[in-house]
Amino acid sequence: MSRFRPRHRLRERGPLRVQSPAMGDPTPLVEHLGLRHVALNVSNVERAVVFYRDLLGFRVVWAPDPQNIYLTSGCDNLAIHLADEIRRPGALDHIGILVRLADDVSQAETALRKAGVTILAATKVHRDQSVSCYVADPDGNSLQILFEPGISKLVLAEEN
Repeated sequence: MSRFRPRHRLRERGPLRVQSPAMGDPTPLVEHLGLRHVALNVSNVERAVVFYRDLLGFRVVWAPDPQNIYLTSGCDNLAIHLADEIRRPGALDHIGILVRLADDVSQAETALRKAGVTILAATKVHRDQSVSCYVADPDGNSLQILFEPGISKLVLAEEN
């Protein structure tokens, strides 16, 4: 059976109406395991690897050539690709990096500030009780260090 179910067609005219599972449409078009891969264009691969590996704890899993490096935190995949030009602003607003506990956010902010990382927004508790701060990677991509009560408590199968 195909994992893609073309039961819905996008309309050519008029506004797109979004219907959530709670609104009576519980079958997704694509069954997936979540957002687990991000690819970033960078101006300096080595500098990006130092940031993501040494400061955020990702590990290199594949380096096919000096222009392309793949990292993971264990449950995801981050591709770093050398680009001739980085255009700002792009369509990407930010990338979220989940932490286990609310207090981990302020601790991450403090450690990254001491390491010379640009802090874009200090630690804040949001209305839904999530906690986050924003930092910039070496190419100016915005990273949200995030405790999100609904998903930070989930334990991945590999950790059991």
